[in-house]
Amino acid sequence: MTDSLRDQLLKLGFATKKPEAAKPRPPMRRPDGAARSAPKPRPQHRPAPGSQGAARAQEEIDLARAYALRAQAERHEAEQVRREAERKAAEKRERKLRMAALLDGQALNQPDAEQPRHFEHGGKIKRVYCTEAQLTAINDGELGIVMQDGHFRIVARGIALQVRELEPRCLVLLVEPGGSASAEIDAGA
Repeated sequence: MTDSLRDQLLKLGFATKKPEAAKPRPPMRRPDGAARSAPKPRPQHRPAPGSQGAARAQEEIDLARAYALRAQAERHEAEQVRREAERKAAEKRERKLRMAALLDGQALNQPDAEQPRHFEHGGKIKRVYCTEAQLTAINDGELGIVMQDGHFRIVARGIALQVRELEPRCLVLLVEPGGSASAEIDAGA
């Protein structure tokens, strides 16, 4: 029983061995073979008391001025965009009012019309109901179809030409006289 309790626990696997002492590392060598010496203390250079603060304050002023100039330029640009949008909206309102005045009482749509006239508008096939006489006049180019407030209106050729000058995208269909309407779908013929 000369084994100590620790030795007995080690044999049974319950205790761990004492860690071996760390081996001292050899001093690092420079490429020229000389040993590394202790680091040399660096002299502490302190700038003059007012010079660093003044440079930093000037830098902060320049940065603040740059931010202010950028914010002012962004405000100016946003104001220009807003004015341009208001101008376009005013022009659109004016054209809409002129279009309403032009088309007031000029629509030739008949409430009892049963003959459909098909045409393409916005990539889709649309139709407007008209009489037989109106269908013939539309196909001959004497009448045109315009769109106002989402509704298709049958109007005289002169009115359709005025609409084309005022707002070209509102003129939906105007067949040129003597031209062929072969590219259009006509369910009534």
